[in-house]
Order: sequence, then structure tokens, then C-alpha cells
Amino acid sequence: PQLDARGLHEVLVCVSSASMAEGTARSLPNVLMIGAGEYTTGYGKNSSKTDKGAGVVALTCLHLREQGKVGSKIGIAATSGKKFPAIRSHMKANITDVYGLPTEDVLTYPADTVDRDPKAYLEAFNDFAPGDICIIFTPDDTHFEIALECVRRGFHTLVTKPMVKTLAQHTKLVETAAESAALLAVEVHKRFDPIYADARDRIRDLGDFSFFFSYMSQPKLQLETFRSWAADSDISYYLNSHHIDFHVWCCSSFARPVSVVATASTGVARGMGIDTEDTITLTVQWRNTESGCLGTAVYTSSWIAAPSDVHSQQRWHYMGQGGELQVDQAHRGFYEATDANGFKSINPLFVKYTRDSRGRFAGHRTYGYRSFEAFCEAVVDIRSGHAVPEDFKRELATGSSTLEVTAILEAGRRSLDAGGKRVEILFADDRPSGFNIES
Repeated sequence: PQLDARGLHEVLVCVSSASMAEGTARSLPNVLMIGAGEYTTGYGKNSSKTDKGAGVVALTCLHLREQGKVGSKIGIAATSGKKFPAIRSHMKANITDVYGLPTEDVLTYPADTVDRDPKAYLEAFNDFAPGDICIIFTPDDTHFEIALECVRRGFHTLVTKPMVKTLAQHTKLVETAAESAALLAVEVHKRFDPIYADARDRIRDLGDFSFFFSYMSQPKLQLETFRSWAADSDISYYLNSHHIDFHVWCCSSFARPVSVVATASTGVARGMGIDTEDTITLTVQWRNTESGCLGTAVYTSSWIAAPSDVHSQQRWHYMGQGGELQVDQAHRGFYEATDANGFKSINPLFVKYTRDSRGRFAGHRTYGYRSFEAFCEAVVDIRSGHAVPEDFKRELATGSSTLEVTAILEAGRRSLDAGGKRVEILFADDRPSGFNIES
């Protein structure tokens, strides 16, 4: 029988809807996590003593899958397969049994019988395709080699802080990602903290940059957790990178860093047999590009703090020529005291492990979750042909928009290695291009 106009319209709508649904399904990226440590799976030497027993990355990816925001295939690549039985047991107890999110189908690399294979992620690539997502949470000094292989193969790649340790490595990653049309970004969840985001919007109205101070610390037990790689990086790369990124995000449109002097404290780590600094301070001279006025930033980080009411102390003070802001990120006015854990200042705006009234995971509105979700949403838009990687340089901490962060961090390391000499950051075409150490 012939269809009237209304009937034909309804058929077309159904066909269109089915086509859109099929297209959406095709555009969903699968996710490979590289690194199976505490922040990814919750499993580690001191997992019972941290505030992230269920992990963050795997839990978020599993929930994103349940919500239909990523594909059905999720994998984890580590350096040792022999850890995976314990990791699976930990994830089942802390994710599946608590939130009902399936973990038994997560692919793992290398095989459980393999004692050590630092390049197991190469094997994992065979089960994933260009356009899928790689999330890298591994020791700082391994980021470059892994990320380069990911973007070279066309994977959209999200790397934990710091992206890499040198400006040359960062530049190479940006160039390779552009050649492969891959989205490359740093996972900096503080950009999604509503207080930090609002502070950035307020800073735009405070005139030229004048002064910034940040402090961030973690307890000594983290040195034991990171013993295997702590001496291959430093606490400035690991923690100062958080607030350096925030400061660059706030000010790079009207000011730039021009020189760095670094100082350090030592004793505790080396007393534990780890050849690294305890606390590092970077003093950075900034210049406002339009007026030429100078500003000063002081970034301090430490991993020898005593146990306290929070896992990580973190606070900052910003002064513009027209006003100032102060944030105590560690204390949100929310405190808990229990027989089991004593007195704690808690921050469910970052991660929320408590379940909702129906027993479901309820952390999808936190900024720790949104950081991953926003990246996955961007990848879906790219895969669907609605966007290109360059479209997200304002929304995400993309490789090309965070070069100044790596420049500051590397200049700090160079200054320490040169006995605290001033290191000038050189620019070419409005991008950091190299360094000059004062004689």
C-alpha cells in the first residue's frame, strides 16, 4: 500500500534514527589503558593506605562503557603479567562487587605467565585500531616512548602529568600527532574543578599577571610506592606540573614564562636509598606580553609530608594588578571522623566512591571523572567527522597548548643540574623553542 506524507515521514524518521544509532555505535572508541598502577586500578603497594582504593582510570572507563560513551572493548597493558591475578581480584572486590560494573572481560597484557615485558602495550595494539583511545599512566620517564608509538599509530592519546620531561620530546609528540590526525592531550583534572575553572574566568578580569604561589605535597609513603622510578624523575615533574599547567592555562594568552631558577631540599629520600630531591621550588619570571610588566611565580612541591587529614596538601595564591585570589584546594569545608580512619578532610568533588541510594556508582559528576569523559567525548566527535583535534585546544590540555608547561619543568631540572643557575626559556613563532643557561 502507498504511504501518505505522514506515513512516509515516519518511515524516514525511523530509518534516520536507526542510521544515526548505527553511526554512533561505529564511532565509539575502544579504550586501552597503559599502566596498571594505583591511579588506574587502585592496586599497589600501599593501596590500603591511600584515598583511591578503587582507582580512578579503570573505574571511570568502565562506567563510561556502561553509559554508552566508549566502546565495549577495554584493555590494560602493564609491564608484568604476574600481577594481573591480584589486580583482577582487587578490581572485582572494589569495582564489580561494589558498583556492579563488570571487570572480568577487561583484556590484559602481557599474559599472566610473563614476568616482565615493558613493551606489552605493543602486543595490545593488535587488538585495537587507529582512532581508539590510549590512556597512559606510567612512570614519568616512560611517557615519551609509549605516547610516540600511540600517536604514530593513530591512537587518540591521553597522558598523565607530566606529558614528557623535555621540550624536544613534547614538540616531537605534537608534530607526530598532527601527522596522524590524532588527538593528544595531558590529563589535568584540575581544569575541571569548578573552583579552578571559575578562578581562571575571574583572572581574565584582574589585569596583568603579578604574582603566583602554589604548594602541593604528598606523604612519604608515596616515595615507597614510586621507589622503582622516583630517581628517574623528580617531584617537580610529578606534582608541580599540576599548578604550572593551571597557571599557564590562566595566563598564556597574555603573559609568558621567560626564565627559571630552581632550588631543592634533600635528605629523606636519599636516606631511604632513593637518589632524588625531597622538595623542589621553581621561581619563574614571567613577562606580560602587551605591557612588558614582569610577574613572578613560585611553584613548590614535596613528597616527604607527614600523614595528615588529606592525602595531598595543595593551595595557591594568585595576584593580578587588579586583584587577587586564594584557593585551599585540599580543604572544602567537609570533614569526617571515624573509628577506622580517624579525622579526614574529604573532597568528593574530585572523586566520589560512596554509592547513590540505589547502590550505583555516583562519581560521574566529579572533576576526576570529567577529565576523562571530556577527552572521550572529543574523540567521538572526531571519529564522527564533526570535529578535528585542533578544535579542542581551548577545551582540553592538548599537546600544542601545553608546551610552556614542559618548558618550565625542563628549565627547572636544568637549573637544578646546573647548581641553581638561571635558565632562560627561548621562544620562536610564539612557542618555546629552547633554553639558555646563564654562564
